[in-house]
Amino acid sequence: MDILQQLFFYVVAFVAVTSGFLVITCRNPINSGITLVMTFFCLAIFYVTLHAPFMAAIQIMVYAGAIMVLIIFVIMLLNLGSSVVIRYRHAVTGAVVASGLMLFQVLIILKQGSVNPVPGSVSAEMVESVGHTELIGKALFTDFMLPFEIASILLLVAIVGAIILAKREV
Repeated sequence: MDILQQLFFYVVAFVAVTSGFLVITCRNPINSGITLVMTFFCLAIFYVTLHAPFMAAIQIMVYAGAIMVLIIFVIMLLNLGSSVVIRYRHAVTGAVVASGLMLFQVLIILKQGSVNPVPGSVSAEMVESVGHTELIGKALFTDFMLPFEIASILLLVAIVGAIILAKREV
C-alpha cells in the first residue's frame, strides 16, 4: 500500500468518523439523516477500496437511497424536524463515557488480536472466476433465505407503522 492509498484511507476514515459523530450530535433530525447518508457513502468508498464494487453499489442504492429516503420521509411525516429534542446533560455524559469505554475495548482488541483467514469454500480465485454478484446471489437465496425474508418483513412492518402513525394525526 503506497502513501497515497494510505492518505486516501485516512481522509475517508476521518470523514466517516466525523459524519458518524454528527449523526448523534445534530439537534435537527434532518441534518442527522443527511450526515448518516455521508457515513453510508464513506462505507461504500471502503467497499470499493476492498475490491467489492457490487457491495458498494448495493450500499449506495439500498442504504443511502431507499432506507434514508424512508427515514427522512418518516421524520418529515411525524414533523420531528420542527421540535428540537431537549438533551439532558447526564444522558450525554453517560453516552460519552460508554463510547469511550467501547473505544478503549476496540483499541485493546485491535492491538492484541490478529487477523486469521475465515475457513470456507470461497477462495480469491473463485471470486475472480465466478464474480462477486453471483456468489452473493447464491448465498442470499440459498443459505440466507430466512434472514432475507425476515428483514423484508421487518421493513414492511416499519412502513405500515409509519402509515398508521400518520393516519392518527390526519
